[in-house]
Amino acid sequence: MHDAVNRKSVGLALGGGVARGLAHIGVLAALEESDIPVDYVSGTSMGALVGAAYCAGIEIPELLEIASTAGWRHISSLSWPHQGLLSFQKMEEWIINRVGDIDVRDLETPFAAMATDIETGERLMLSEGPVAKVVRISCSVPGVVAPVQYHGRLLCDGGISDNLPDDAARELGADYVIGVDVFAPVYRSFLGPLGVAMAAVETLVQNAGGGMQSADCVIIPDLVGKSYLRLSKYEELIEAGRKATEETIPTIKDDLAEPSITTL
Repeated sequence: MHDAVNRKSVGLALGGGVARGLAHIGVLAALEESDIPVDYVSGTSMGALVGAAYCAGIEIPELLEIASTAGWRHISSLSWPHQGLLSFQKMEEWIINRVGDIDVRDLETPFAAMATDIETGERLMLSEGPVAKVVRISCSVPGVVAPVQYHGRLLCDGGISDNLPDDAARELGADYVIGVDVFAPVYRSFLGPLGVAMAAVETLVQNAGGGMQSADCVIIPDLVGKSYLRLSKYEELIEAGRKATEETIPTIKDDLAEPSITTL
């Protein structure tokens, strides 16, 4: 626990955005380089994948190496299209090979991934259970990736109910929450009615769960026009995350310099 004499505890909420979520690596790198502590991490979809790896103790150079070598073939496979076109079973195996077959509660940094019960629409904060399973669930985009049966529930991507889990970071115990929004909706006028529909869906997902209302500070990398699917653009995405964070560091440091009101 942090008292009035000690610094505020910092929570990092990493939003969903498929391949755009690689920008979170740049965010983490910039925070580390600026000596900004991260005491808690919550993540949705790709934010859960990057966040869990970081909380497992994988350092930035290795995260960069993973981003440069990993592709969809490592984490997905075609599925009989009963509940999804793809399966992320391979993702579970890939995560276990990277961090081990461990429970979320055994991670070096407290972590939670967001999920959605596709049958009830309920938002779920998964702060225990097998890391590989929990991350797979949070990444399983409904309609594309098959949902996962887990403890009697049919669970899928947390982005449906809470795409930027700043509230979850606070639930974990953070005094100060930094949210990272990588969704960046944009209206593509050249697509006509489809462009309008896409912008509407992106806006709905961005604001799922209340958007960024619970964050004390929000980092928004410039990802307008960036693909949600092209993992090969990892360098551009990571650099966008780093640049946006560097621009926000002075604000974060000023906020953290203010005394905490927590007394117990």
